Amino acid sequence: MISRYIYRGLAGAGRPVCCLPPHLVLRGRRTVTTTNVPTTFDEETDVLVIGSGAGGLTAALRAQSHGLRALVVEKDEAIGGTSAYSGGAMWIPNTHLSQAAGVKDSKEDVLKYLEATIGDVGPVSSRERKVAFLDNGPRLVEFLEKAGFQWRLGKGGCPDYFPEIPGGLMFGRTLEPKIFNMKKLGSWRSLVRKRPGPPIAAYVTETNSALRSGASWSDFNALLKIVLRQALLTLLGQAPSAMGQALVSQLLYLHKQAGTPIQRKTALVDLIMDGSTVVGATVKQEGGQKTIRASRGVLLAAGGFAHNKKLREKWGPSPASVEWTSAPPGDTGDAITAAMKVGAGTALLDDAWWGPTVICPLNGTNVFALTERARPFSIIVDSSGSRFMNEAEPYTDAGHHQYERHQSVNAIPAWLIVDRSFRKRYSIGGLLPLQPDPKNSLTSGHLFKADTIPDLARQIGVDPAGLEKTLSRFNKMARAGVDEDFHRGVSAFDKYFGDPNIGPNPSLGPIEKPPFYAARIYPGDLGTKGGLLTDEFARVLRDSDGKPIERLYAAGNTSASVMGRTYSGAGATIAPAMTFSFIAVDHMASCT
Repeated sequence: MISRYIYRGLAGAGRPVCCLPPHLVLRGRRTVTTTNVPTTFDEETDVLVIGSGAGGLTAALRAQSHGLRALVVEKDEAIGGTSAYSGGAMWIPNTHLSQAAGVKDSKEDVLKYLEATIGDVGPVSSRERKVAFLDNGPRLVEFLEKAGFQWRLGKGGCPDYFPEIPGGLMFGRTLEPKIFNMKKLGSWRSLVRKRPGPPIAAYVTETNSALRSGASWSDFNALLKIVLRQALLTLLGQAPSAMGQALVSQLLYLHKQAGTPIQRKTALVDLIMDGSTVVGATVKQEGGQKTIRASRGVLLAAGGFAHNKKLREKWGPSPASVEWTSAPPGDTGDAITAAMKVGAGTALLDDAWWGPTVICPLNGTNVFALTERARPFSIIVDSSGSRFMNEAEPYTDAGHHQYERHQSVNAIPAWLIVDRSFRKRYSIGGLLPLQPDPKNSLTSGHLFKADTIPDLARQIGVDPAGLEKTLSRFNKMARAGVDEDFHRGVSAFDKYFGDPNIGPNPSLGPIEKPPFYAARIYPGDLGTKGGLLTDEFARVLRDSDGKPIERLYAAGNTSASVMGRTYSGAGATIAPAMTFSFIAVDHMASCT
């Protein structure tokens, strides 16, 4: 049995010692019944959606399919939220697309997998919520496809993150949006939040190979294919978007056709209550505040609090920083705190969708270290020079383990250690293997380089003797192809992000060829995971008695995740966000 599965436990989700118990984190313990209804409302709608990410945009489309009026409000100038920054992947098992591709899957197998990987984290991931996600995810995919959304189930897609667990699959549960021509949006094109970095017409399933472009001709061709596609589509007069930007752009295109009102630079101030029922919201615009009545309900889909340092310091593990997150700046927890004011319960506030970041040698920014950790010829060490985890494990687990290690040894930042064999084959935080070492990165401290391991250790403040001892043991294990300490490269997930050209273990390679390099690794995240406690209908539950707050719903990172403290597969953030937004509106439509 692989060590991380023992760590996680099949009967209950494993957790680092720095985290609170994996049950509800309920705050306040009070029932709020108040009336702050204005004499007249400035605006009225049926469904008020707070937030314009993939979840919010999905909800508004679903509302209109039921014949309901929908209004989307977004506090930022750009539309798309964290979804636009993402890879755009969605973990939605057992869809008609996977069935057509011959994937053998079933609701029973997926449920078995989720129960095993998530474990007991309390009502935030109850069996009812898991079943609701599994039942409605395929319905969501069909609904959007009929509306005109274009999906892709790519060949060679990412496996579930724990494929050896009962019910896990090697392929077929992750969908992504097809590349989309943003010129179709016309004047709405400028409204979409831009992803960091230059535009790239690539699918998530292609990037793994492209980022190891120095490893083989097939990997180089993967990179070349992406570059040529981008150039060709541009020459044809298109403005190609991919991944999260394509996801948001496709949804926004459907809204443009439907004429959906979307009010930007409109921030949530408070929820309006009539007794114990939410009847609308007060929002703030440049011209002042206004009230909006929502006859069927309010959906909070405004993200988490990744950029709210005070809340991160209050609820999360230490040290907390807003500099390491991959979420956009507007992710400050407004919707969560507004709901807590009216008595909402919360859960998992101490956790996040951890995704370790590496300092980009080109510009010093934090970049999601998805592939770097799993490539051969690399390790991650703490200040003593010791390894402390399976570097290739799923990124949320890696974040947990870095914080856990930091309780006893300085491991924030940790250090990615690689050699020339790594550098000529694989990327480091956006620096491709074909690019020369940036001189400014070596002088600014974004990347460290030395001809010997002791010299490198001294540069980065790591114990030289400890690092040499670690490398001596690691190199022996790498040559044998067996990581006796952390079982790196045993899981098919580890191997997926390794290098199939390297053997006997595609995730292991000795670090022995100078020059040697080091880069900082921080416990970054893709957004916070904790939020409002909701039921299988996405209704927000009161902290006092666990019953629904009437007409108040939440989805995405505004809600505590049905995935608990784990990350089941690629797209396990966006898929529940969209699915529970879909569920929420269906429930609103069923109520009068």
